[in-house]
Order: sequence, then structure tokens, then C-alpha cells
Amino acid sequence: MMEGGMQLLNRDGHSISHNSKRHYHDSFVSMNRMRQRSLLCDIVLHVGAKEIKAHKVVLASCSPYFHAMFTNEMSESRQTHVTLHDIDPQALEQLVQYAYTAEIVVGEGNVQTLLPAASLLQLNGVRDACCKFLLSQLDPSNCLGIRSFADTHSCSDLLKSAHKYVLQHFVEVSKTEEFMLLPLKQVLDLISSDNLNVPSEEEVYRAVLSWVKHDIDGRRQHVPRLMKCVRLPLLTRDFLMSHVDTELLVRHHSECKDLLIEALKYHLMPEQRGVLSNSRTRPRRCEGASPVLFAVGGGSLFAIHGDCEAYDTRTDRWHMVASMSTRRARVGVAAIGNKLYAVGGYDGTSDLATVESYDPITNSWQPEVSMGTRRSCLGVAILHGLLYAAGGYDGASCLNSAERFDPLTGTWTSVAAMSTRRRYVRVATLDGNLYAVGGYDSSSHLATVEKYDPQSNAWTAIANMLSRRSSAGVAVLEGMLYVAGGNDGTSCLNSVERYNPKTNTWESVAPMNIRRSTHDLVAMDGWLYAVGGNDGSSSLNSIEKYNPRSNKWAAASCMFTRRSSVGVAVLELLNFPPPSSPTLSVSSTSL
Repeated sequence: MMEGGMQLLNRDGHSISHNSKRHYHDSFVSMNRMRQRSLLCDIVLHVGAKEIKAHKVVLASCSPYFHAMFTNEMSESRQTHVTLHDIDPQALEQLVQYAYTAEIVVGEGNVQTLLPAASLLQLNGVRDACCKFLLSQLDPSNCLGIRSFADTHSCSDLLKSAHKYVLQHFVEVSKTEEFMLLPLKQVLDLISSDNLNVPSEEEVYRAVLSWVKHDIDGRRQHVPRLMKCVRLPLLTRDFLMSHVDTELLVRHHSECKDLLIEALKYHLMPEQRGVLSNSRTRPRRCEGASPVLFAVGGGSLFAIHGDCEAYDTRTDRWHMVASMSTRRARVGVAAIGNKLYAVGGYDGTSDLATVESYDPITNSWQPEVSMGTRRSCLGVAILHGLLYAAGGYDGASCLNSAERFDPLTGTWTSVAAMSTRRRYVRVATLDGNLYAVGGYDSSSHLATVEKYDPQSNAWTAIANMLSRRSSAGVAVLEGMLYVAGGNDGTSCLNSVERYNPKTNTWESVAPMNIRRSTHDLVAMDGWLYAVGGNDGSSSLNSIEKYNPRSNKWAAASCMFTRRSSVGVAVLELLNFPPPSSPTLSVSSTSL
């Protein structure tokens, strides 16, 4: 110890570290007080009639704009007064305050001046806060304006989000004043998009006519360009004849007549739709939509179900949806566009020819035109927007007949019969052909498979499966036709095989974990899902999914209801579940 001094180190030579967590905060509070009292301020910002005093070092520390101004060889670096242009005075004052306090309130009253000011000063945190606020305010009535504002100020994330919102809410947006004032190019860009979310192409047609009629003299000449972007072939024949063909704005232009003829030709020659396809025949698919798996009808011990449930991959949960008007087991289920079709089946008393469709937007079922033949245990599939129903049982005999439904005309038409009667058959679509797989012909379970070419209206045999199978699950994934489970006449199967159309050969893949027949198989998100069915002794509510990359099956979340002879299909939906649907928290179970 020195006289008058203090020993700072103890015998071990240790020291004490001090770190004040409030130092930065307290220092900036003090600097802000000095700014408010004009102490040590070395810069005065002039904007409009307003003078704002500040410290160069504080402004330069948080704004790259001011850093460049005050530290480079710019004239402003030596000045004590600087005049700023193209910035709102009130916004600048708020941003200077933010430089000292790190706090700012963004709201409806200041966001339109604050965002460009923050962009100019490169205060990205404030700019992001403005974008976040505008994102929270998106509404059909303002989304086009917000999109334009974001584009003007190069807010790429907000621009992308606002544009996506416009596409997803197009029906509501198309009825707003903002839409009516859009320039032609922006209207064309919207109605050309594959990602436009519309319940039907009618909404796009109506939006185009509304926009044209808002300034009919200035816009009537644009009708041909606009109509080229409307997917007229996807409109129903009734709508084409009663609305499009009678519209004077359309009839006035020869180019529009050609488009109408193209649409009617698409309707009148359904077997040629694969050849006639172009950008106007391609269904739109909304960006942000996710696959939802629907399990429809089916049966369990002493019961046939009319109720339906749906599995949302985003939440890994099942939800009950509206029940069908008719109980249906041994039913064919398929999806066309944004609708689900339940075709035929057995109601516990008789085999059915009736058909009904489910609309996920209204969460309701509606009757459709009945088939020409009663069919249960049938196979259904979609090809070029047409619903095909093949084989099945009419209450007296196995069927080899087939028919197809055209939702554009609302009619069923007979097509060529299969070479073999097939009950408990499944049908799938691959490379522009239908494949009818296995089944039961009243005497034996079948290993045979035949394919249908819609252009030639003929069925031809392909290579037999490795096993006889009726009531199997059939689906297409990554260009291969998969067949899972079923019954071979002696037992319920868990074996799985797949067909390669390039080599006309079958090969075995990993078996399911559970034996299943009368189940359904569907492809979704790169997986195969085997849903419900019967294991030989009881109906199942279990589900398993197959990963073709690992060649393994794994458990998925169980359904609420046991369902054998069930029908399954997938819809791509933006908003699910419907508001009236209760959630069923049924967890995955070990298979």
C-alpha cells in the first residue's frame, strides 16, 4: 500500500468488470434533452417552413443518408444549416426524434408520408414498420392502392404481398373503384394470371365487362385483348350462349367471335380436349392454396355414412364438413377444379345413379345430373376436365360399361365399354389415358388392367399386375401407377406394386403396415395416402402415407370415423376449414 493510494489488485490478481445496461439508453435520453434545449447542436435541418436542430453524430450514426452527407467531402459536411427537399416536414421531425429515442408510432395518419421519408433517409427499421402496418391494413377496397404505393417506393416485400392479396381476393377487388380506375396493362396482368383465385371463370368475364363499361367509349377497343385472357372454354355452355354470345361488346369484334368458336369447339369435342388444350383451357390455381384431403361416406359395422371429413396438411388436423344429402358407401369420389363429386354408391338399400357435388366455399352439397346407370363399387377418375365412371355393380350384375360427365355442359355420355366386367374396380389417370385396375367379375378376382384412350374411344389391355386385386387403392405419383392392398379372393392384402408405362412392367414396393381393402389411395404433396378401408375383420379409421423417396410407409393422423368402402379426393384450397366446421383433434397413432 502506497501512502495516499489504494491497492487495486488482490493477491490473486483478479479484477471486477462493470457493464451498465442502461448506459446507451441514458446517454441517448440525455442527448435528446440537449437537442430539445439546443445544447451542442451542430446542424439545423430546414424543410418547408420548419427548422429542426440536431447533432450530426447522432443522425449519421443511424442514417446512411446523413452519414454520407456529413462524413464525405460534400459541402453539407462543413455547413451548420442544410435544406432538404422532397420530404414531409412532419415526417422528418418524427424521424429525427426516432434517431434519439428508437421509438416511433406508425398509423393511418402518417404512414403515407413516413414511408417515403424513411426510404430517403435509409432508416430501414422504420420503413419496415410502415410496410408491416400497411400489410395489416390490406383490404379489397385499398389493396390496389397499397400495391401501387409499394411499387412507387420500391418496397418489394409489401408489393409482393399486396399483389398476392389482390389475386386471392380478386372477386371482391374487381368490384371496387380502384379496380375500375386501373390502366389496361394492369388489368391484363391480373386476368392473365394462373394464380387468380376465382370460383369460376364467370367472375373474370364479369370483371372485364365492368371495367370496360366504366369508360365504354375509351375502353371498348380493348375488348379483344381482354377476352384473349378470359378462359372462355372453361365457362359453361349455358353461360357462353346466354351471356357471352349475346354481349354486343363481344359480338362487335371478329377476334372475339373466333375466341367464342374456340370455346364452343372445346365443348362440342370433349374427346379432343387433350389436343385442343392451350393457355385458355388451363384451370387457374390460386397461389397460397394448400391440398386438403376429403374422406367421403363409406361404411362401418351396421352403418353407412353420409358424413364427410377433411384433413388439412397445414395443421395436421381433421375437420367435419357438411354431410351429403344421401348416405353413400362403395362410392366414387373425384375432384374437378374447386369442386368435389360423389358419384353413385350404395345407400344401404339400393345401388345409386345419383351424383352430388361439394362446394368448399359454401360448405354445402348440391345435386348434379344422375348417371345413366346405377353404379356402386365403381371406379372414377378425371381426364381433361371430364369425370369418367367405369364398371361397378347395378344391383343385378357386374358392369363393363363406362360413361363420362362434362361439368361444362352438365351431361353424361356413354363411352366404349371395358373388355372385362369389373366390380370393386379403381380407375386412375396417367399420361392422358385412364387405367381400370383389377376388380371382381362375379367369379374371380382380377389381375388384369386395361387403359382407355379418349381420342380413339377404345380400351386396350396392358401387362397384368403381380397379384389379383379387387377393392384395391389406386393412385398416380411421379409418373407411376400405384396399386395398394385389396383382396385376392383368399385374404386382405398389404402388398403394393407400381406400373411403369414406359416399360409396361409392374414391380413390388414396400408393403403397407396394415392390410387394407375397400380403402382409397390418393397422391398429395408428393406422398401417397392410404385412407380407411377394412383389414379383413373390421373397418378402419387409420391412415398411412408412402414416401417414394425412402420407399417407406408411416402413420398419419387418423380419421374421426371408421370408413370402409370410402371415397377420397384432394382439393387445393386457400381458406380451410369452413367457418362452421368443428375441429377434431385426433392425433396420429402408431400403426
